[in-house]
Order: sequence, then structure tokens, then C-alpha cells
Amino acid sequence: MSTTATREQIEQRVFQALEEFGAEPDQISADAEFETLDIDSLDLVELAQIVEDEYGVQLKGEDMEGIKTVRQAVDLVASKLG
Repeated sequence: MSTTATREQIEQRVFQALEEFGAEPDQISADAEFETLDIDSLDLVELAQIVEDEYGVQLKGEDMEGIKTVRQAVDLVASKLG
């Protein structure tokens, strides 16, 4: 399954997922750090699963290492789709 999504669509979906994980909507931004949003590694695993289900992009543990901000996560997904 291959899906093309714009960077904006990916960002929107990531923001939505972070809200579902309990992050405060007014704190979510591209430059927000997951730590600040109280998003832990289990949430990131779940986020990777959502991305895989929706975009057919598989993110491995090593892909997620060093990802600290929402923008980095969106960039990672966008680069895998590209």
C-alpha cells in the first residue's frame, strides 16, 4: 500500500496522534519536544504504528532514536514517503 501525503497532512496526523496520547493541544507545534509534551517512548512506538498503518511507512527503533521534536518526526516520515 503506497500513499502519497503532503508534509502538512503528515504533520496534521502527528499532531492529532499526540493529542490522543494526552499532549496539550496548545503546546503541540512543529518545534515542540516530545519530552515537553510528556510523550514517552511507548507513545512514539504507537505513533510509528499509526504512521505505518496510514502511510505504509515502517519506522524502526533506530529511525526514532535521536528524534526529539515533532518536526523531526514529520521530516522522518516525509523522507520515507519521498
